[in-house]
Amino acid sequence: MTENPQARRSGCAIAFALDLIGDRWSLLIIRDIMLRGNKTYSDFLEAEEGIASNILNDRLKRLTSAGVLTKSRDPENRRSFVYQLTQKGRDLAPIIIEMIIWSGKHDTRDHARKGILNRILKDRAQFEAMLKKGLTADKLDSAQ
Repeated sequence: MTENPQARRSGCAIAFALDLIGDRWSLLIIRDIMLRGNKTYSDFLEAEEGIASNILNDRLKRLTSAGVLTKSRDPENRRSFVYQLTQKGRDLAPIIIEMIIWSGKHDTRDHARKGILNRILKDRAQFEAMLKKGLTADKLDSAQ
């Protein structure tokens, strides 16, 4: 299921990134793995945004095929699978961080979450380094 790189119409770097991760659901799956430590199909289904199962299945396949995620059997439950970010996926950390900073600046809703933003602003370099190592935001507190 690997994609033919020649099939893309444009040589534009932004178009390449958008083709790979530019839809809402792909970015939310990456967010859930990177920041929340989600790793199973059911973890993603339980996210508050409410992804449909057919869309989730499609995005997991696409991200795996693109080399952003790996899929392996769950050692604790051999009937299910776990998803993890590859190095290619972890390299998206600076982009995710920039999106959080941008949203923090422009999202003025009362219920906008600021916890991760505050942690990034406290020490962005350390936060980014930890994400690139594969630690999730929930594990960052114990690593400090």
